Amino acid sequence: MVSSSDACRAQCVEFSDRASQLELDTFVKSPSSLLERLRNDKEKLRYRLSALIATNPSVLPSVQTLISASASSDRSAIGAALRIAEERCTSTKPDAARKIRDFAQRIGDLNVQSGYSAAGEDNSGPQQAQSQSKGLARPPRGGALLDGEWKTKLADPFKPVPLPN
Repeated sequence: MVSSSDACRAQCVEFSDRASQLELDTFVKSPSSLLERLRNDKEKLRYRLSALIATNPSVLPSVQTLISASASSDRSAIGAALRIAEERCTSTKPDAARKIRDFAQRIGDLNVQSGYSAAGEDNSGPQQAQSQSKGLARPPRGGALLDGEWKTKLADPFKPVPLPN
């Protein structure tokens, strides 16, 4: 009972954006299961992990285990997830955001820190995280040829290109 009340107070995001308790429990018990489930998809890893951290920042020790188990190519996505989660928590739970920032600064891995820094330079991080978690598709970058969740459908070549603001 105590852990569930702590989790309710620790959450930084709206109910619809939270990760399920089952997903949190699975991640805490086996952090590498997230890597296995989201093989070779760094974008999904970034946004799924940021949702887990923003839902309950007390999963940070499991993130440390995840970093140890991950390949160096995945570590920049983990760093970006930490930054996105921090930005999502800044307005609602500044203490949780500070905890995430301190954790990210203590990590000794250069790939994690570069991903963390790169996500900070991208000002659209929190909006992308919210749109990704609500299931809205982001516009493809650079004229992507494949579309869909698994990138198996051909994209529409006549679709108008979104103009930058």
